[in-house]
Amino acid sequence: MHAEQSRELYEDLGLRPVINCSGYNLTVLGGSILSPKVRQAMEDANRYYVDMQEMLQKSGQVIAGLVGAEAALVTTGCCSAMLLGVAACMAGKDPEKAERLPDTRGMKDQVIIQRLQRYKYDRALTSAGAKLVEVGDETGTRPADIEAAIGEQTVAIHYVATSSNQAGIVPFEEVLGIGNRHNIPVIVDAAGQVYPLENLRKYPVMGADLVAYSSKYFGGPNSAGFLAGRKDLIEAAVMHSFIGFEYGPPRTIGRAMKLDRQEVVAVVAALREWLEMDHEARFAVYAERAERLQHALAGVPQIETSPAGDPVNGVRIQFDERVVGKTTAAIADELMAGNPSIWFHWDLSMYFERQETNSMVFSVATIVDGDEPAIAERLRSVLAGS
Repeated sequence: MHAEQSRELYEDLGLRPVINCSGYNLTVLGGSILSPKVRQAMEDANRYYVDMQEMLQKSGQVIAGLVGAEAALVTTGCCSAMLLGVAACMAGKDPEKAERLPDTRGMKDQVIIQRLQRYKYDRALTSAGAKLVEVGDETGTRPADIEAAIGEQTVAIHYVATSSNQAGIVPFEEVLGIGNRHNIPVIVDAAGQVYPLENLRKYPVMGADLVAYSSKYFGGPNSAGFLAGRKDLIEAAVMHSFIGFEYGPPRTIGRAMKLDRQEVVAVVAALREWLEMDHEARFAVYAERAERLQHALAGVPQIETSPAGDPVNGVRIQFDERVVGKTTAAIADELMAGNPSIWFHWDLSMYFERQETNSMVFSVATIVDGDEPAIAERLRSVLAGS
């Protein structure tokens, strides 16, 4: 679809299209840009209906093979994967227990989580009925803290995967070892751990019982993801999912998390493409975009531009708010209010709390080639007070 057609489509709905310079802030802005191959796979899937129970089984087998897991299940995003995963840990394949969730009376329902890893997305676990048990404090957690928290009601340990080791966090390898010693499943939120490619396979291959991913980070739909891990737990998660609701007698908790056949196909197509992709060539494309954006910004008064440190982040723009006469918040407001709206990389919590800074980062990974002049012209206009 051409830019003009896309703008007309949104404007027909009373919406302003967005140029996404904020990077992978994708949920808020509607997901990734699907590649031609993924879009074509969805279009091809649209021709025929398919048995969704069989589709989820077969697609799960393909995904499991790609990431080195025993089994996998396509889900409606990473949070759905976490919810279905913890439901599988608590109720297993017991139809009576499955139908009662999120009422967990009579079940093991405590999930251990490190204090410094508490985050808003652990709501996915409690939505299924799990009770979170925080271990450690604001200074960190020790392995002994996790060991001491294990009791008769412990059903899982939750671990939030990141791209680097965090101070005060017990590393995954030690968490997994504790889980194995006590025969307690370890659930990993690895939503965006898709590059380097070994990160995508790391947790299943090392033996994590359940690992949740979001497909938007490897070019799949915003509305999908997958859960990978132990075969028995994945089979239980299937029972708790929408297809388990349809095919089985228990009225399971996952009925609201329904998928289209096109989404399932898109997840598999995107994952295959991501694993086969020349990522150095991908970064080269980003570097070219960043160079074009810097060139387009040349001559814009009162700012300095520089590479933002890596190809994904693109271009950093620095300025003096006193000289410009506008705060970063005011600049963000004006850029977002334009048509098309432009969002740059500025943590949303900072935006809503109106914290100030003297720099902005314009990511190039999520823009479309040819948007660079529009970004530069709009920024020039905002800084000039037009």
